[in-house]
Amino acid sequence: MEREQEKKLKLLVNLAVALSILSASTGAAEYVRPQPRKTLDFSRKPKLSPSFPQQVHISLAGDKHVRVSWVTDDKDSPSYVEYGMSPGKYEHTTQGESTSYSYLLYSSGKIHHVVIGPLEDGTVYYYRCGGGGPEFQLKTPPAQLPVNFAVAGDLGQTGWTKSTLDHIAQCQYDVHLLPGDLSYADFLQHRWDTFGEFVEPLASSRPWMVTEGNHEKERIPLFEEGFQSYNARWKMPFEESGSSSNLYYSFEVAGVHVIMLGSYADYDEYSEQYDWLKADLLKVDRSRTPWLIVLFHVPWYNSNHAHQGEGQRMMEAMEPLLYTAGVDIVLAGHVHAYERSKRVYNGRPDSCGAVHITIGDGGNREGLAQKYKDPQPEWSVFREASFGHGELKFVNASHAFWSWHRNDDDEPIKSDEVWISSLASSGCLVQKKHGFRKILMAP
Repeated sequence: MEREQEKKLKLLVNLAVALSILSASTGAAEYVRPQPRKTLDFSRKPKLSPSFPQQVHISLAGDKHVRVSWVTDDKDSPSYVEYGMSPGKYEHTTQGESTSYSYLLYSSGKIHHVVIGPLEDGTVYYYRCGGGGPEFQLKTPPAQLPVNFAVAGDLGQTGWTKSTLDHIAQCQYDVHLLPGDLSYADFLQHRWDTFGEFVEPLASSRPWMVTEGNHEKERIPLFEEGFQSYNARWKMPFEESGSSSNLYYSFEVAGVHVIMLGSYADYDEYSEQYDWLKADLLKVDRSRTPWLIVLFHVPWYNSNHAHQGEGQRMMEAMEPLLYTAGVDIVLAGHVHAYERSKRVYNGRPDSCGAVHITIGDGGNREGLAQKYKDPQPEWSVFREASFGHGELKFVNASHAFWSWHRNDDDEPIKSDEVWISSLASSGCLVQKKHGFRKILMAP
């Protein structure tokens, strides 16, 4: 029965997507991807009780608060979380909200979101969703530096994805950052469910902070609006950060202010996202959060033939804001390869610019982008077409350590590493101070 429904869904999707292909242009350069590992098969999962919590994941939800999200097949299941500091002992219970959506012939389960807290920093909590199912445990990030992030974009659900997540599970990190392209469901909504189950072991124990990629769009003209599943399932702290859209937001961890921008939301100088970004940058206190980093999906600095120039217009609109505010590091995905730049601005090395890192190599089913432009641009330091993940360790107010770990024979091989000094400690922010207020306060 399920296979019949999937065949019908694929037929509907193919017919409907054909409409959008006629009117849309991706702008991607031609390149040949090698064959990736096979997509994982989740068809033999055991049948669970309709009220059993599935696809459990957590995200940060404002100061000292965490959002717990999960799905149940039972539409009458309650939306609350019990939690405490000891196994099986829940001193607190918090009610939340729920949603659901329909997409072509698919109807989602009940999607629950519950914000718990205030929580103590750097502390392990035990929790249970909806009064039943297994007990989970999470650890909150620290209040002060040092703080560690795991970074991997363009994940999907392949054997390479499994290697990437297995490697991330081995490292000591506080928060996972994902710059777009999560499930690669691509209109087949049950793949959102299998992705949620696939990442649950990691995503239920450490906050996953994500932003959208092109594979989250799933818009079918005349049939379905875009980002329905993404917005329903992966609710981020956009309201807590003053944003009007789940596609862009910000949050703070220890001494790091993180801005998640939307490559697929309007971003020109007349857009809501542009206005929100200016307002958010003005709120950043570099004496309290000396590090400022930004994530979005489509890279601005890319010497790969894949997706060449796709980030140009967003870069023209927003790079002056990020430069003037003194952004330290920019992380992007989309290109299925790895690349790290020098500090750069306006296409040239600049000691007061940001370090740009492309890390769209989490393990997606489309394979790697192996063709790079030659010669290598002056701003590009290291590039390689391999699957892998990154680790970003903010050691103190002045120094961070970045490393990229290639998936090589199922072992995480450290292939690139660099110490990065903060702009807050370099004198660059003093030079930019006047221009910063001028450009950000401009109407």
